[in-house]
Amino acid sequence: MISATSFLLKNQALRYPVFRYFLLVRVAIILALNMQAAIVAYYVYQLTHDKLALGMLGLWEVIPAVGFSLVSGHFVDLSEKRKMMASCIGLYILLSGLFVALAWPGIQNHLSVTAIVWLAYAGIFIGGALRAFLGPSSFALQGLLTPREHYPNATTWSSTSWHIGAVIGPLLGGFMILFGFHISLIWVAVIELVALVALLRIPRQQIMKKEKEPVMKSITEGLRFVFRTQLILAVLSLDMFAVLFGGAVALLPVYADDILKVGEIGFGWMRAAPGIGSVICLLVLSLVPLKNNPGIKLMLSIAAFGVTTIIFAYSGYFGTDAVFSIAGFGISWGFIVAFSMLFLGGFFDAVNVVIRHTILQVYTPDAMRGRVAAVNTMFISSSNELGAMESGITAKWMGTVPAVVMGGCLTIVVVAVTWFAAPMLRVLKSHEEKHTD
Repeated sequence: MISATSFLLKNQALRYPVFRYFLLVRVAIILALNMQAAIVAYYVYQLTHDKLALGMLGLWEVIPAVGFSLVSGHFVDLSEKRKMMASCIGLYILLSGLFVALAWPGIQNHLSVTAIVWLAYAGIFIGGALRAFLGPSSFALQGLLTPREHYPNATTWSSTSWHIGAVIGPLLGGFMILFGFHISLIWVAVIELVALVALLRIPRQQIMKKEKEPVMKSITEGLRFVFRTQLILAVLSLDMFAVLFGGAVALLPVYADDILKVGEIGFGWMRAAPGIGSVICLLVLSLVPLKNNPGIKLMLSIAAFGVTTIIFAYSGYFGTDAVFSIAGFGISWGFIVAFSMLFLGGFFDAVNVVIRHTILQVYTPDAMRGRVAAVNTMFISSSNELGAMESGITAKWMGTVPAVVMGGCLTIVVVAVTWFAAPMLRVLKSHEEKHTD
């Protein structure tokens, strides 16, 4: 049994109170945003029963996420990071009010379904713009709260907090839908308020980049750094294409309603499954850190993610008739396979997240964190929404199951190409390996 002292010795980042407040902010805001995303996606699908509408949700978020990321990094580097995050969370709270209004009972007596859906798209667009600033400011703030030697451990816990929010958010969202879409969205705003209060407990931080320069020059400098640093470029590219093609989560409402027939509760559990797998993996990594050959482990984990995506695609073929029930919820073999593959996909993805974020924290200068994180948003975060759009379009074109299978296969292809195109990943050494050479 691991003692508290031994645990803290292996997790030095947790010794810093400001970092613990940061983790609470991460849990709360990611929980709220994932809860909101799941509720809005299910609400839109209930209104339209259109697979393409799910893909459009991704499109309307990715456009501002990419567009504003071109300039957000510049302003984040010149701003006090806590203040920037507080502004974003405050605006998220106001945005939640829009979604509550759109889901309010009787709203369809005043607005058409088309109008409600397009207003939801508008809210998603605004949320994408806010994320373009929230992500880089969060990344930059994290790097100021612990010493550099604790970055790998801090990244593990930051990712853990993110995935805890990603687990609880969809699960809670799926459960709260039973009480009404508007009630569940009100709770989103309450949780965002908790995140804001926790953030204000963190003292103001030093601004690392104080000299001002033209916006375009600053943006160009950030892009040049990323594209000239081959290791960072390879890691970002690998994850971007893997997530782009492996976006099966966007089609979960289709699997829940039409393929596995498990309804809101099943949808919530499947939406939470990747996060559950990630949290378990990250807790394991907090006790048994990744020490050797991180580049090889990165590529193998993404390839395994592709395999789980392919098996998940065929989950409906394992049967949809309930073989037993828990609290009145019928569980079929198809649901068990789907949940297991989503769980394992999240487990393998957590390895990728820890390695990628550690590389970004270690190899990025303090004065350039905002811009590099903004490029990361363009590469990685946006690929989730582009993946959702790609999944929606291909599902509309070739059918849901073939679309998910194709995505998993292309993910494996991306890993194979990277294995040969980026040899620096195969020889990458961890911090511990460098100090033992």
